[in-house]
Amino acid sequence: MADVSVDPPSRESPDAYAISAEFYDILQADRDRARVRRFYGRDVRVARRGVLDVGAGTGRVTLMSLADSRVPVHAVEPTRAMRSLLMTRLAALPVDVRMRVTVHPGGLAEAALREVADVGICHNTIACLHPAARRALWPAVADALVAGGVFLVQLPPDRLPPHEATHVLPAQQVGGHEYGGRMVMSADADRIRTRFDYWVRGECGVLREYTETFWMWPASRAEVIGELAGSGFVPLPERADPAVLAVGLGRR
Repeated sequence: MADVSVDPPSRESPDAYAISAEFYDILQADRDRARVRRFYGRDVRVARRGVLDVGAGTGRVTLMSLADSRVPVHAVEPTRAMRSLLMTRLAALPVDVRMRVTVHPGGLAEAALREVADVGICHNTIACLHPAARRALWPAVADALVAGGVFLVQLPPDRLPPHEATHVLPAQQVGGHEYGGRMVMSADADRIRTRFDYWVRGECGVLREYTETFWMWPASRAEVIGELAGSGFVPLPERADPAVLAVGLGRR
């Protein structure tokens, strides 16, 4: 019998988020769930063709879209650690609901989607894209949306932090263990270093500790609008929360 390779394609980064995947939902799920519904719920409820979730992560936008609409959902998530959590969630859904969602590994350009959705969402993602990768994303989004479609983007920070800032994540109890963490942001040349420190405590003290670092690139609202214009997007009226940019795809 011939050997069969099970190595992932070279484009996939199997170790990205390998540490954060364990802690992400338990420490941030409640806040993120409410934010996703506030940011995107209205548009998802009126979707008629489909919903595109770019950078689906553990599935907050995807699950909300499946619950609040009856259209197909395309979830694009290139990292294996986060996609594994998404697939576990989808496996628990009724079969008829699962039939409406397709999970695409790799990047959006590799998925080669064409006019599959009238609502596109990019939540908590583009801040972590290098500017060149961010600009390369917009044409693929335009290809995936129908003319007149709406694209909602959670904007990255618009500037470098002036000093190191720490945000403590509320601790959560799971049985006899307490899960906790903090996010530390600081400027590093033209990037933002974002370090997550995680720990698990038991009765006798700290059981485990981990650190994972990500990079973010700031961009202003005007800069992102200018980039999107090159792919045929035009600004829509501002949303209630300035963290979200809404644009529409012009007629083809």
